[in-house]
Amino acid sequence: MDSNLIPVVGIVFSIGLPLVALIVWIVLRYRSRRRLMELHHAERMAAIERGMEIPDLPPELLNGRGPRRRRTSLLPGLIWFFVGLAVVVGRGSMEDVPVMSGMIPLGIGLAYLIYYFVEGRKIEARQIDHELNDDRRNNNTASATNTSL
Repeated sequence: MDSNLIPVVGIVFSIGLPLVALIVWIVLRYRSRRRLMELHHAERMAAIERGMEIPDLPPELLNGRGPRRRRTSLLPGLIWFFVGLAVVVGRGSMEDVPVMSGMIPLGIGLAYLIYYFVEGRKIEARQIDHELNDDRRNNNTASATNTSL
């Protein structure tokens, strides 16, 4: 391969690949929001035809975000820990590279995991309880509305 081609390939991949990934993400997000809007429109039109109550807009369309995901520190902790472990083990066989470079991600991973096992479970349990209480309130409100009709 020509030695002048290597910098060109490096520049194209370092700039072009993230740009293509961003464009693909934007297009896929636009399509999913458009499909959700079409489905909601069809549901509203069917409700109007049947003389039923018109459903509200889903929150995903109003604020642009999907349903909330629970935040946990277990996954990032495991990822950082095993990346650090892989660097330590992989660099242990090389004499010119210090093994300490793998200790940074290893330490970050351990900090995430310690946090998860000490506090993260409590926070996650509170979030699950909060979501269950919200679901119960929504179901009670919906059943009260149905009985009044």
